[in-house]
Amino acid sequence: MKSRGAREAKNAFGRLLDDARSEPVAIEKHGRAVAVVLSMDEYSRLEGLEEAYWALKADEAVAGTDWVGVEESERALKDILNAKG
Repeated sequence: MKSRGAREAKNAFGRLLDDARSEPVAIEKHGRAVAVVLSMDEYSRLEGLEEAYWALKADEAVAGTDWVGVEESERALKDILNAKG
């Protein structure tokens, strides 16, 4: 992940947006990451993952199981990531 200082991000906002289209960019203030700028495509992908996760949890609740274990949830998330391409 690339990173930019807050002042650089402000002064070169267009370049920040261009960079964020290819990979998330961390924005730092006083040497500490405080925000991330990412493309709409990546944001949509993350939203889709969250929706798929909650759908899985809902299915598990309907099926009567109380929780999904770490290994099972990791496997399910990897399957979702691979399916989304």
